[in-house]
Amino acid sequence: MPLRDHFNPPVSSRSPWDALHGAWPTLIVMDLNKKLPARYVASPRVHLGAAFEIDVVTSEFDEPRGPSSAEPYLSDDNGGVATAVYAPPHPTLTLETDLPEQDEYEVRVFDNEEQRIVAAIEIVSPANKDRPSHRRAFTAKCATLLQQKVSVVIVDVVTVRNANLYADLLEMLSQSDPSLLPEPPSLYAVACRAHEMKQSWKLETWVHTLVLGSALPTLPLWLSPDLAIPLNLEPGYEDTCRALRIS
Repeated sequence: MPLRDHFNPPVSSRSPWDALHGAWPTLIVMDLNKKLPARYVASPRVHLGAAFEIDVVTSEFDEPRGPSSAEPYLSDDNGGVATAVYAPPHPTLTLETDLPEQDEYEVRVFDNEEQRIVAAIEIVSPANKDRPSHRRAFTAKCATLLQQKVSVVIVDVVTVRNANLYADLLEMLSQSDPSLLPEPPSLYAVACRAHEMKQSWKLETWVHTLVLGSALPTLPLWLSPDLAIPLNLEPGYEDTCRALRIS
């Protein structure tokens, strides 16, 4: 069945994109747990980031309530001397900003014997792609996972943002993929793993360009250096669309 555009009509008029993103990880987990070896288990994780806006202080600062520098000590009730409460100086910089958390729509695969995460499937949201700071946070997370020998799959079906986070990840690692030339596609799915070979790190990737109206690919999901299982994205995607009544 074909990949739909979940960010524009007619699909977005019937079902919001976050309905797909919220439900898809669970369907992927249900499919994975049928074929994972007994020592492994998959679980979904959906975490919605929240942005907090901080207003610029434009009025005059109030006088500090604590003692001034000319009054370093206070008398206590017994006539002794007590150390004054510290009054911090005015900040050297005050800015209006936001401190967003990252949206996370993902599946994690754990090795119960080693008690650690071994694979992560990241489903990209519009917020992950909407500004440089968000893209850096996403790619830094993926790079950290790879450094910890966690295989990473990135699935990007966001049609309203043009960034390619796989290309950004490679750029962070001072690398590039010739297959992305001349222009990285905005829709793609890629499996990545990093492992040590002869005292050096080697990054391996399996990238597929996604096309609206075409089926989703099967990617290798690496559980250990010598063990991978097929991650067929199509069944979980179609089951999610059927559950949400997306034709």
